[in-house]
Amino acid sequence: MHAITISEPGGPEALVWSEVPDPQPGEGEVLVEVAASAVNRADIMQRQGFYDPPPGASAYPGLECSGRVAALGPGVSGWAVGDEVCALLAGGGYAEKVVVPAGQLLPVPQGIDLKRAAALPEVVCTVWSNVFMVAHLRPGETLLVHGGSSGIGTMAIQLAKAVGAKVAVTAGTKEKLERCAELGADVLINYREQDFVAEIKEATGGAGADVILDNMGAKYLDRNVQALAVNGRLAIIGMQGGRKGELNIGTLLAKRAAVSATSLRARPLEEKAAIVAAVREHVWPLFAGGHVHPVVDREMPMSEAAEGHRVVEESGHIGKVLLVTT
Repeated sequence: MHAITISEPGGPEALVWSEVPDPQPGEGEVLVEVAASAVNRADIMQRQGFYDPPPGASAYPGLECSGRVAALGPGVSGWAVGDEVCALLAGGGYAEKVVVPAGQLLPVPQGIDLKRAAALPEVVCTVWSNVFMVAHLRPGETLLVHGGSSGIGTMAIQLAKAVGAKVAVTAGTKEKLERCAELGADVLINYREQDFVAEIKEATGGAGADVILDNMGAKYLDRNVQALAVNGRLAIIGMQGGRKGELNIGTLLAKRAAVSATSLRARPLEEKAAIVAAVREHVWPLFAGGHVHPVVDREMPMSEAAEGHRVVEESGHIGKVLLVTT
């Protein structure tokens, strides 16, 4: 088979479409013939040498995929060869075939094209686990999403609206904010021109956001705490704005607020399986009802993954960039 390999860390040109051995499914694993994968920030960090795969994971980038079941390993039940699936991965999605723990497989949702389903596993699992399983967003509350036009952001808007929450977003252009509004965002904040703390306070009558989903990390830490409501919850999922920030514990105490930080890739298999099961139960019916859909900016051949990385690094896209095998 072919896969995208990284001989040494570097720019997008470090991604090379190479011939490699076929993977073989082991106990509790499924072999998937990949139709598509998607570009995530974690893939870019891996290419740059800043985010190695966890022990035992594939060395190839790619944290999600869609495709068809090609073979079942020992001990696997509930799946059959030929099933159309999408999967949450620890790596290996940028390839023609990938081995997946059976607990991280999902059926392609009703009404969703096989290739476009590759845009779902990482973002849906990230949003559901952080916004709902950890931060417990409830109907009537306000969610602030940084990077509202990203893959994560476009899914967070839709899921929050589906449960009856109010959604505020930040983005850097008028076009991106308009797209967020089309998806249901109520409060649109251009972070280049507006102070999101002041804007979220005004939009909530001075209360602040009940939940904040943050991809920036250190750069926004203090301002995020300022923007929280009493009993608010800040969920950090990225470090695009740095790793080390200063936290005002006094403000946090006064608001009785909470700060959490999670990642998916290195979690134990049983934790990933629990998240995937929750997503299948709570989110998959929303696709069948037409309430939620993947937002895909463009598709390109997987052999041109370098160009996909350039697009995402330039941040000119809205939603997900897909890499397709055919």
